[in-house]
Amino acid sequence: MIQIAFLFPGQGSQAVGMGQALAQRYAVARETFAEANAILGFDLAQLCFEGPADALTITRNTQPAILTTSIAALRVLRQERPDLPAPAWVAGHSLGEYSALVAAGSLAFADAVRLTRARGELMAMAGELRPGSMAAILRLEDAQVAEICARAAAESADVVQVANYNAPGQVVISGGTAGVAAATAAAKAAGGRVIPLAVSIAAHSALMAPAVEPFAERVAATPFAAPTIPIVGNVRAEPLTTVEEIRAELVAQLTASVRWTASIQAMVAAGVTRFVEIGPGNVLTGLVKRIAPQAETANVGAPEDLEKL
Repeated sequence: MIQIAFLFPGQGSQAVGMGQALAQRYAVARETFAEANAILGFDLAQLCFEGPADALTITRNTQPAILTTSIAALRVLRQERPDLPAPAWVAGHSLGEYSALVAAGSLAFADAVRLTRARGELMAMAGELRPGSMAAILRLEDAQVAEICARAAAESADVVQVANYNAPGQVVISGGTAGVAAATAAAKAAGGRVIPLAVSIAAHSALMAPAVEPFAERVAATPFAAPTIPIVGNVRAEPLTTVEEIRAELVAQLTASVRWTASIQAMVAAGVTRFVEIGPGNVLTGLVKRIAPQAETANVGAPEDLEKL
């Protein structure tokens, strides 16, 4: 029996033009963008479809933009391909976890738009208070990178930690400028390849601490329901089954690592054989191919993708 998991992308998957073809062809996609426009009070659809790119990449815009594009694609998929099996699991990478919660019936789309807008604003605020940097480390083992970060943090007296365990041999680190510099130097010395990321926010690190309390208040005030589809959380790479667990996950996620490798492995162990990435881009599809090369993958981000499923 084929078991399918729906995956939802996070920040970094945005691109000008995302969702436009879906909105041009399907009323349900247009309605999804119109709903987000009304909630946010500006034309998010135009920003997604036409840019400019520098405005789309501003964190407070990017987060609701990716969420809205992903849910538009999900709604089109459900409408146009009712013949497809329902997903056995859902998961999202960082920001994508909000799309996964909507897909699982745990969070209303309107509330997800509000939360991701607030999340982006609060993360940007934390980044202004405590600027930092991020870098991708390739070709090293997860434990090796974690150890390098621990040593670099002690030696530099600065924050640096693993932000994303994305796939075997692909880890992202995050923290203060001095801490990240010390860790990347050590990673290069150990034979790793370092790719600095063009960000000023140290996401998924202790530098996001100023955002935690105000975001926790937003999360506490938002209604959630127990998920109708099992959802694997980023922080523990385990199923989130209660409203309390979901709220705790979303707050902890700001400063904790995204355990994406372990999340995919957990779904494979549960019997998932096919992963469908829903939303802009194909970043997660590439990661799945590295984590579970035996699994089938597909993407849903444009009308032509529906015909390939």
